[in-house]
Amino acid sequence: MSSGSKKVIYAALVGNTLISITKFVAAAITGSSAMLSEGIHSLVDTGNQFLLLHGIKQASKPADENFPFGHGKEVYFWSFIVAILIFALGGGISIYEGIRHLMHPEPMTNPLINYVVLGLALLFEGAAWLFAFREFKQSKGKWGYFEAIQRAKDPSTFVVLFEDSAAMLGLLVAFAGIVLSQATGILYFDGAASVIIGLILIGTSMWLAYETKGLLIGESAETNTIKEIRNTIKANSLVEYVNEVLTMHMGPDFILVNISVDFRDSSTADELEKAIAEIDRNIKAAHPQIKRIFIEAEKRAARQV
Repeated sequence: MSSGSKKVIYAALVGNTLISITKFVAAAITGSSAMLSEGIHSLVDTGNQFLLLHGIKQASKPADENFPFGHGKEVYFWSFIVAILIFALGGGISIYEGIRHLMHPEPMTNPLINYVVLGLALLFEGAAWLFAFREFKQSKGKWGYFEAIQRAKDPSTFVVLFEDSAAMLGLLVAFAGIVLSQATGILYFDGAASVIIGLILIGTSMWLAYETKGLLIGESAETNTIKEIRNTIKANSLVEYVNEVLTMHMGPDFILVNISVDFRDSSTADELEKAIAEIDRNIKAAHPQIKRIFIEAEKRAARQV
C-alpha cells in the first residue's frame, strides 16, 4: 500500500473531523436543514477515513494457515463498506432531513454563521481535495482519469477523491439553498438543498460500490502485465505453447498467477524443474507485485484455449 494513499486519508480525516464539528454547531444555532445534512455528510466521511485506515492495516497482516494468500482483500472489503455507509447514512439521513424540513419548514436564525462555516468548509475541503487530486494524478500515470479509476487496484486512491468531490459539490448546493431561502423567504429551498445533497451522496456511493465490486470479487492483472508474463514464459526454450495465464489481484500489491504450459515432450524431469524455477524467477523479477505463481505442465490439446 503506497504511503501517499495514507497521507491522503490522514489529511481528509483531520479536515472532515474539524469541519463536521463546525457544521453541527452552525446547524444547531441556525436551524438550517442543509447545514445539518452537511454535518452528517462530514461525520460519515470522518468515519469512512477510519474504516479505510483499518482496511489498510488489516491488509498488511501476513499470510497464515487460514489465509494462505494474505489479507490484501481487506482493503477492498472496507472500501465497499464505505460505499454502503455513504449510501445509507450520508444519503439516507440527508434525504430524510430534507423531506422533514419540506413538510415542516422552519425559519433560519443567524444565517451569517452558515456562510462563515460554509466558506471555511470550502477552504478546508478544497485543500483536502487538491491534495487527493494531486496524489491521484501522480498515481494514474498515462491513463485518462476515468480509465485510471477503472484500472486502479488500490481503491483508497480514488475513494477519498470521490468523497471530497461529493463534499465540494454538497457545500455548493447547501450554500445555494441557504442563499435562496434567505433571499426569497421561501423556506423550502433549504430542505430541497438537503434532499439534493442526499442524492449526490447516493450517486457517489453507487459509483464507488461499482468500482470496488470487481476488486472484491477478484479482478485480473492489467492486460499488458498478462502479455508480458506470456512473453516471459515463451522465452524459455522448453516451452512449446502457453495454454493459459490466469491472474487475480489478492490486494493492491499482490497478484496471484496460475499458468498452464505445454512443455517440450523430450524434456526430462530435471529440465522441467529448472525451467519452472527460471520462469517463476523471471516473472517475479519483472513484476514485483506478483507474489505467488503456480505452473501446471499440460498438453495443448487438453485445453481448448
